[in-house]
Amino acid sequence: MARFPEAKMAMGYNAVPGLIKMAEKLESEILAKIKFTSAHVIDLDRLLCDTFVRHGPKPLDYHNRIDLVRIFNMITKEIYGNSDDSPVVEEYGSFVMDMFDKKSDVDLSINFNNSLGVSRLKKISTLRKFYKKLLLIQSEGHVSGLQLILSARVPIIKVTDCGTGIECDLSVDNRDGIAKSRIIRLISCIDERFQKLCFLMKSWAKAHDINSPKDSTLSSFSIVSFVAFHLQTRNPPILPPFSVLLKEGSDPASVAKIVKNYFNFGKWNKESLAMLFITLLGKLASVEPLWQEGLCASLYEGSWILKSWERSYSISVEDFIDRTDNVARVVRKKEVKRIYGCIHESLNHLTQFLNDRSQGNNLIDVLFEKNTATLEVGGVISNIGETKNSIDTLQNPPLKKRLLMENLAEKRVPKQGKKFYQSLQGTGPAPSVGWMQHTVDETLCNALPSLTSPISYQPPLAISSTNIKVNQSCRPRTTHFPLNPALETRSVGWIQQTLDETVRNAFSSFTSSVSSVNSHLPQVGHNPYREKTFYTRRL
Repeated sequence: MARFPEAKMAMGYNAVPGLIKMAEKLESEILAKIKFTSAHVIDLDRLLCDTFVRHGPKPLDYHNRIDLVRIFNMITKEIYGNSDDSPVVEEYGSFVMDMFDKKSDVDLSINFNNSLGVSRLKKISTLRKFYKKLLLIQSEGHVSGLQLILSARVPIIKVTDCGTGIECDLSVDNRDGIAKSRIIRLISCIDERFQKLCFLMKSWAKAHDINSPKDSTLSSFSIVSFVAFHLQTRNPPILPPFSVLLKEGSDPASVAKIVKNYFNFGKWNKESLAMLFITLLGKLASVEPLWQEGLCASLYEGSWILKSWERSYSISVEDFIDRTDNVARVVRKKEVKRIYGCIHESLNHLTQFLNDRSQGNNLIDVLFEKNTATLEVGGVISNIGETKNSIDTLQNPPLKKRLLMENLAEKRVPKQGKKFYQSLQGTGPAPSVGWMQHTVDETLCNALPSLTSPISYQPPLAISSTNIKVNQSCRPRTTHFPLNPALETRSVGWIQQTLDETVRNAFSSFTSSVSSVNSHLPQVGHNPYREKTFYTRRL
């Protein structure tokens, strides 16, 4: 019981195992009511995999977000020039975690050099400067929906790019968010089911309008945390307790060194994506009456714990880095009833499908999106014009976006910068990406999870109803971050080496790259956007 010091202090030593056993018992009772017919589970698995492939991000979605990050950095140069105080805009959140779709917003952080901490006053002052600049850009019709929100726990600017329709949330010095996003991205390389289940659960929550912290429902990070916790508590577990991954520190470089030892950690668990989706909803449904008793999901421990907070929460999910924080703190009593109404309704639809009382296309509609194209067991009816439109837009960026870039390039950006903007427009050499390209993309997520050639989804021939086999192929994303085709001309000579040399060199490259980047995570060491060589190196 030494693992639960908070519980001992809050509710007594003997209360811990009783409540945890109750949670496990209730979960078993709910799942016992579902008829896991092998053939129907296979069909459901195919439908979920098709949904993942269909609604996952396309090359254009990566391209647009990379463009936006780079344009915000050019705007930063407009405001701060080449001074030592000039900050860098960095992405974090679902884009960095590679758990986003084309409708997801982009989280951005304005990070200053050599800063051990930025005061709230300076954060507000910085956002006001960007707000003033963005007002001018909005008056020219390039952005819309500009909002300056200073009363929030984390002050932000909300703005939507008119060319792509992507909403951007701009904050200041959000290094905690950057670090967590990178850690989640690393952990997702342990088992591909983590990324896929996160994507499906977020899509499910969005379709049911319960993925909005400002409306006191679930944040995306709390959903990702629920998924990780569920995979930690399967039997056998698919993910390890985060305590073992964080034992050398919570910076991404330290985590990267340890994560490499846990690849294929969950290989003994053969549960399919369908089984994990159903059992996750069942787990959430089972503990509905226990949150108020002090039950808390701890990713750090990899198990249920009891925990007292300074205030009462409707749902408790412990932050795996700052264990004094509840990542589901925004959920209110009124909204938690709506959340659980969606959970029970979805479980009911899933039960009907597994009992052969509903069609697959109807199930996908009610689970994810009413306007989704019809999905049938065994195939997808796709939007024929979707791919062509995406390619056309990639080659010919929206007019308003081009006008914004041309305006900045002609009036204010030096010669090197103008050439840089040409690369954004597709008239110059393709730009490179940043941190993620040189670390996770070219090492962990390409070298290890994708060692075998991707194949089309093929369900197992026979599955026991008590031990559903995992579908390992489900058309995994062969390139994780980014998927921009223009960026796929990188040198890949190391692939010709033997498997052992590939893995060893990949991790060596990865750890050194992450170390160099994260050496300035607590304090940014330099600003690459100030260096003349920044443009030369990429053009």
